[in-house]
Amino acid sequence: MDKVTTETKYFTLNRLAEGVYAAIAKPGQGAWSNAGIVDLGDDLLVFDSFSTPSAASELKKQAEMITGKKVKYLVNSHYHGDHVFGNQIFKDVTIISTSLTNKWFMEQNTIQDVEKEIEETKQYLLNLRSQIEATEDNILKNSLLNQFGEMSKVLEELPQLKMVLPTVIFEKHLVIQGSKRTVELHCLGGGHSPSDTFLYLPDEKIAFMGDIITKDLHLPIYNPEDFLSILESVRKMDIKIVVPGHGEVGTLKLCVILVNYLSYLIEKAKEAHQHNISMNDFISEFVVPIEYANWSGVNGIKRNLTALYNYYVKGKG
Repeated sequence: MDKVTTETKYFTLNRLAEGVYAAIAKPGQGAWSNAGIVDLGDDLLVFDSFSTPSAASELKKQAEMITGKKVKYLVNSHYHGDHVFGNQIFKDVTIISTSLTNKWFMEQNTIQDVEKEIEETKQYLLNLRSQIEATEDNILKNSLLNQFGEMSKVLEELPQLKMVLPTVIFEKHLVIQGSKRTVELHCLGGGHSPSDTFLYLPDEKIAFMGDIITKDLHLPIYNPEDFLSILESVRKMDIKIVVPGHGEVGTLKLCVILVNYLSYLIEKAKEAHQHNISMNDFISEFVVPIEYANWSGVNGIKRNLTALYNYYVKGKG
């Protein structure tokens, strides 16, 4: 398990089982999120396509080189750019997502005016640079530096970037039967995004989780109740190896940590709502538990506190 087989500019390729590899992104180099390679027998499946075509091209090259087979399927876990901006490298393969991911992909990732997009990204990077120079918080500074590095790589490739949408749509469950192994795609709802897909290998008990599970990261929360429900279901599955969307390969302990994290934030947000505490007071008075104090994230825990406060104030919970 977790044997390093290849080092590239963009990622480290870890062999998890015979024909199963995790591509773990190197910070600030243009991959941004993790990806996966699965040998189905006669051909290959890739899980997620990174944030730049250059990183995706290296992923496809390595996948086909180490297996001697061609990529047939690409799975998009969700619509966020760091997982799908490399899709154009896989334009000739079958790209799979849920219908909701496909919808949000079309609505949110469209580039109408490249020059305008370039100027807006340059301005965003200038703002990031100002934040980096202003902050004295080392954890936040490192998160901002990583964001700056990743967005700089996206900016470099914006002139050639093309959005390539999924071509095969499923809803909750899809089984792909190869000559060598079976792959299961599961979507239990939307927690991190409106629709989150993960990939499960039942024989090897390996799961590629997308951003449903990350490591030591204040991952953005779309729907806290659904997110918690998804994680509770995942931790009941027979999974031995977890590949998070960001961070190193781990076990279901990563899922348990996130269940505890979400449960705690939900409890505190509900209490604030019940006691009519303002959002500003809720966030300013919130004491971050020591186990989450060193987690990374551009907006830290404040973004999630804001999201949960607004969720329960609107009465959704």
